[in-house]
Amino acid sequence: MQNENSVPANASESQALAERLTSRLEATLELLGRVRADQALLAATLEAATRTAESIARGATLFICGNGGSAGEATHLSGELIGPFLDKGRRPLPAIALGFDTSATSAVANDFSFDEIFARQLAALARPGDVLWALSTSGRSPNVRRALETATGKGVLSVLLTGARHADLPPQADIVLAVPSCETPRIQEMHLVLGHFLCEVVESLNRD
Repeated sequence: MQNENSVPANASESQALAERLTSRLEATLELLGRVRADQALLAATLEAATRTAESIARGATLFICGNGGSAGEATHLSGELIGPFLDKGRRPLPAIALGFDTSATSAVANDFSFDEIFARQLAALARPGDVLWALSTSGRSPNVRRALETATGKGVLSVLLTGARHADLPPQADIVLAVPSCETPRIQEMHLVLGHFLCEVVESLNRD
């Protein structure tokens, strides 16, 4: 007997869910098409990939940060570089997801501000010539913006992965990968596609 918490089983409910799934897939495909046609975004992605790869080849460390789903992507991407992405034979590459030292993060949030959780870690760990990938679907997250400011002050190359461009995007970002959408789930899906490409290039240029 089906209870009130069961997955819908009748034909009309199943059809509605199937249509919702199709709609979501079509939205993702439509956005992929717009990304593919966005020459500025493609050029920025290639620049971010090659400059990050070249920096790591010279001994730099990559730092990655974001909130919520973007925090999950930060750890995902750092894991792809520390572990193998496609090439199990290459060396592990230095990539750190900021915000995952719970003692440091909670201390900074408690004693200073949540806005400082990434910036203070970056100030402690980064050296000139390092790289920051900052993920914010809105481009307005205060702690991400502070990380970008800190990167500028430390001589760290900064890449902002965000959504549709708007007037108050952080001016400190050296390279902006702006996905042409205002819908958070779709932006995050594209960030993972672009992030995987960044990892592929970084790995391919750092095989030794």
